[in-house]
Amino acid sequence: MKETSILIKEFEQGVFRERLRDIYVDEKVLNDQTDRYINALKKYEDIFGPEKAEIYSAPGRSEVGGNHTDHQYGKVLATSVNLDAIAVASKTEDGRITVASDGYDLMEVDLDDLLARENERETSLALIRGVAARLKQKGYSIGGFRAYITSDVLIGAGMSSSAAYETLIGTILSGLYNQMEIDPVFLAQAGQYAENEYFGKPCGLMDQMASSVGGMIYIDFENPEKPEVKQIKVDFESFGHSLCIVDTKGSHVDLTEDYAMIPSEMKQVAHYFEEDVLRKVDKTDFYLNIPAIREILGDRAVLRAMHLFEENKRVEQEVEALENKQFALFKKLVKDSGDSSFKYLQNVYSNHEVNNQSVSIGLAVSDVILGDKGVSRVHGGGFAGTIQAFVPNEIVPLYQKTMDSVFGEGACHILKVRKYGGMKVL
Repeated sequence: MKETSILIKEFEQGVFRERLRDIYVDEKVLNDQTDRYINALKKYEDIFGPEKAEIYSAPGRSEVGGNHTDHQYGKVLATSVNLDAIAVASKTEDGRITVASDGYDLMEVDLDDLLARENERETSLALIRGVAARLKQKGYSIGGFRAYITSDVLIGAGMSSSAAYETLIGTILSGLYNQMEIDPVFLAQAGQYAENEYFGKPCGLMDQMASSVGGMIYIDFENPEKPEVKQIKVDFESFGHSLCIVDTKGSHVDLTEDYAMIPSEMKQVAHYFEEDVLRKVDKTDFYLNIPAIREILGDRAVLRAMHLFEENKRVEQEVEALENKQFALFKKLVKDSGDSSFKYLQNVYSNHEVNNQSVSIGLAVSDVILGDKGVSRVHGGGFAGTIQAFVPNEIVPLYQKTMDSVFGEGACHILKVRKYGGMKVL
């Protein structure tokens, strides 16, 4: 642990450039990341004074396969990306977590009072208190710290800025008080617990898992208490593609019902078979009973259930293709997954607003620009917001220029697959 002033000088001298290259992958972002770390250290000094500190990071994530399957105990392929939340942090003896963040008032949590508070719902304080409470419940050491946090994870872009924040808090506690030995799978579960029980959002576990474990990961949620997690050992850079996320500028206002109906209708199909989630339903039984299910629940519920069953199989195929370095096959499967989300899951636009189809426009323009060279698909929850594209590096400038011309300057974000989850940087 070094003084913040010493760390600032070392960043200015380029001492940590290779460390940043290892984390952020893309040479083009290293100068900006260096400046970002220097600014974070200076902000920490301005607020808390110059003292010894450590630096932690937790990435945003991008879902690649398994769209809307985690809440049915399905299978998911996701990756961490080279956008993250970082914290300059130091241990204290006052039994309090004190956090300063860009644009927010100083927040403080007393570790002697970790009960959920109704007046903290939907706030960062709830996430801090919830993560600390879960670690304490499970017997891990917790203690006071103060931190300055800044994040470049895009908000509202399906990258789970909240999961990165939860993972970051858990990783700081792991580093300062548990020798970085807390299982990242448990840290993901602690983040989900904080979001469900303290923040008040009924989310699945996929977002937190991708941020905490890191890299390209396969997750099987058949046992949600102990999900199977496998990091895919693949050098994604060797495929010569970038991961582009395009903000199609669609509004998420009044889409709550659209989002809620997806798990609701899937569970209605499961209830037909007297199960609580679709993962517990035999696929053959489902297909044999389609006429009766249509009669009772309607066609959309059947189509969404079909998406679940076929998507689980497709995720396994995507993993196999990556492990065998069959990138052309992998891209085809990503495209198939996106087509299933569009046609069967039906989360590309709201049927209440058929004239507002920004995601559909993004996918259509991507098809024209990419041809058979790259692929695009709906990203995150859907209905509005972002699309994801795997684009050959040589045509990334053309793709970005085109997307920015359609949706506005800065709409297309060029990312890389990051191999690390929640981590101690220095």
